[in-house]
Amino acid sequence: QVQLVESGGGLVQAGGSLRLSCAASGNIFRPNIMNWYRQTPGNQRELLATMTSGGVADYSDSVQGRFTVSRDDVKNMMFLQMNNLKPEDTAVYYCRMRGYITGNEYWGPGTQVTVSS
Repeated sequence: QVQLVESGGGLVQAGGSLRLSCAASGNIFRPNIMNWYRQTPGNQRELLATMTSGGVADYSDSVQGRFTVSRDDVKNMMFLQMNNLKPEDTAVYYCRMRGYITGNEYWGPGTQVTVSS
């Protein structure tokens, strides 16, 4: 079992920045892939960023150039640095982990990010 907990969300003005954290605990198998998603009411979860165990990052077009993902496997944490936030970034942000070997998928409960105009 793996538990993921996001933190760092809150209310921020447009143009501001937030740094989200995802803390992983439990039986963490490596290698694994970790992602950041977000979801607004009535919509599917949107994939924002991917970070592999090898440190390869990938971003969606909507956040490319503004968001930066990183991970620290020693501390079992993943981060999402969000800069130049826009009102359309308002959503619940989720951390996801998937083991390459196990295929198991884990999600955090999400953290709310609200960007005011």
